Amino acid sequence: GVVMLVYCIVVSALMENVYVVADEESKECIIVDPGAEPDRILSEIDKLGLRVKLIVNTHAHVDHVGAVATVKKRTGALYGIHNKDIPLLKEAASSSIVHMISGFVPPPEPDIELVSGAIIRAGSLMFNVLETPGHTPGGLCFYGHDTVFTGDTLFQGSIGRFDFVGGDGRQLITSIFQELMPLPDETRVLPGHGSETTIGEERQSNPFLNDSGIDLTK
Repeated sequence: GVVMLVYCIVVSALMENVYVVADEESKECIIVDPGAEPDRILSEIDKLGLRVKLIVNTHAHVDHVGAVATVKKRTGALYGIHNKDIPLLKEAASSSIVHMISGFVPPPEPDIELVSGAIIRAGSLMFNVLETPGHTPGGLCFYGHDTVFTGDTLFQGSIGRFDFVGGDGRQLITSIFQELMPLPDETRVLPGHGSETTIGEERQSNPFLNDSGIDLTK
């Protein structure tokens, strides 16, 4: 069968999770959310002997996109994001926290648009693109091999913020219930910050998903 290897590299003061997702046999990999510290990400990939096929972003906030340009330039990988997040991508360099993103280079235009129903591949690995707007207008999750990369849509015990420009709390909750809660309980959840969890765990104990009376209006 297909063996998927997942390496997590935590970068910058914002503790953002960069995931290197590799097909053991072909050594091809996808990088999810290379947010900062490109040299560290690239040296890890070298050490592992992997070839980067694709760089993808769950969303375009500055702490998730800071290393995209450098990693793309050095690997020749294609880069994909949702078109609705391109305005955020263009604004990343003017973010008030850009100084916290070590190795930040303004991100490039995407090569490919990631939309609902698209499939991203590396070797024998295949992930479905799920559109999960709410944290940002073009927020995405990537699902395959009993694993979902949730970016800042769903965290262990929490959900993404929706008080940034383009955020929408009701839409975020709707996205989570429509796209993520139908996944099997044992599905691994690998979020953009913090610890991994499972869909079943969040279904049961995430306070934001259990009618806790949290006000989702701005």
